Amino acid sequence: MQKSKFVAALALLLAAPTFAHAQDVTRYKLPNSNFPISAAVEIPAGKSLVFLSGMVPPVVDAKAPKDSVAAYGDTKTQAIGVLTSIQKQLQSMHMDMGDVVKMQVFLVGDEAHGGHMDFAGFMAGYTQFFGTKEQPKLPARSAFQVAGLANPGFRVEIEVIAVRP
Repeated sequence: MQKSKFVAALALLLAAPTFAHAQDVTRYKLPNSNFPISAAVEIPAGKSLVFLSGMVPPVVDAKAPKDSVAAYGDTKTQAIGVLTSIQKQLQSMHMDMGDVVKMQVFLVGDEAHGGHMDFAGFMAGYTQFFGTKEQPKLPARSAFQVAGLANPGFRVEIEVIAVRP
């Protein structure tokens, strides 16, 4: 009788890692909201987290001075450029935007918006990548207005954490 209990316990212990790997990432919706972020994201045991460094926008106008907003575009253009770069980085690692579980967004105030961050412009870019029919998985996210970034022309920097499927 003792041997059968030991065998049953051993079988359960050996199967436990399988259960952990079978679990999916759980994304909790914001209560009473359709805003395109998750209130929280839960990562099961056994998953690998991938931390991507902050990414800044690519040049969109090579003729403009490299330290100008004109070189990188408005907030929407910069957001799309940064998110496209993140998407390419993830793809090079055999991942995609649906694997992003946490995002931190740094936005510089925009003179065209009275010195305030252009959150609507950022969201216009963000919603092309998250909360779409093709990619409905939403990360937990924070957005901050900052005094400045490494280049005076940058209005957007984004860093993400992804979970390897």
